[in-house]
Amino acid sequence: MDYGIVQFTSDRGLRAHELAPLIEDAGFAAYYVPEHSHIPTKREAAHPRTGDASLPDDRYTRTLDPWTSLAAAAAVTSRIELSTAVALPVQSDPLTLAKTIATLDHLSRGRIALGVGFGWNLDELSDHHVPAGRRRTMLREYLEAMRALWTQEEAEYHGEFVDFGPSWAWPKPSRTIGVTVGAAGTEKNFKWIARSADGWITTPGETDIEESVTLLRKIWADAGREGTPQVVALDMRPDAERLARWGKIGVTRVLYGLPDKDVETARAYLQKLAGKLSLG
Repeated sequence: MDYGIVQFTSDRGLRAHELAPLIEDAGFAAYYVPEHSHIPTKREAAHPRTGDASLPDDRYTRTLDPWTSLAAAAAVTSRIELSTAVALPVQSDPLTLAKTIATLDHLSRGRIALGVGFGWNLDELSDHHVPAGRRRTMLREYLEAMRALWTQEEAEYHGEFVDFGPSWAWPKPSRTIGVTVGAAGTEKNFKWIARSADGWITTPGETDIEESVTLLRKIWADAGREGTPQVVALDMRPDAERLARWGKIGVTRVLYGLPDKDVETARAYLQKLAGKLSLG
């Protein structure tokens, strides 16, 4: 089990090229950023944490583009994995997104991973012409199509939402780009993960995840998948007993947020957190 940092990027916080080296220097394994293209001012969709149209943080309206942020981070780091928690692929063109991610993988020398979500903000998805009732199918097709572009010399894909004929597309990622899904720990979501992804990212506030991880592993095995799924757990603050328990049940990575108003504050927090986690 290793540890990473997730930054709720915004135009009010540290830029990725300022923060990422601090994360790497402190001994963490990964840097994650989120994605929202925009937030419609009038929404019917309820936020999972508030239960209504209100937002728990105004950074939702100020989120930076994840791919630009990760490119900036790649330029000033050499070791940490660069990922998203979570990206919303269906809000982009899949051919263009596949190229962007493959380019990031090339520039970072194989350090890109992909955390994705189905999208809680149906109003945001609607502006991207994503049918709410078909967003899971659409995401599956996007991932399948991008994997074809990343792995096949002449790639093609024919689906309901993605359709293109034999095509050349380079660069090819230097390794398999792992895909984890940020979603509630339900049987429905785990069946989707077992079919179309490589692991699960917990939702904020989920800490009693033992039964969920057991269920995910059962569904994974029943689907004929080899090995075990990745499990990325979001945590608020380190607790030695909980972390030991998570390690035993198969959590592969734990993510922490951080204060990011300035370099000094972020560095001090990261060093303190690294000490509690015995990194280095």
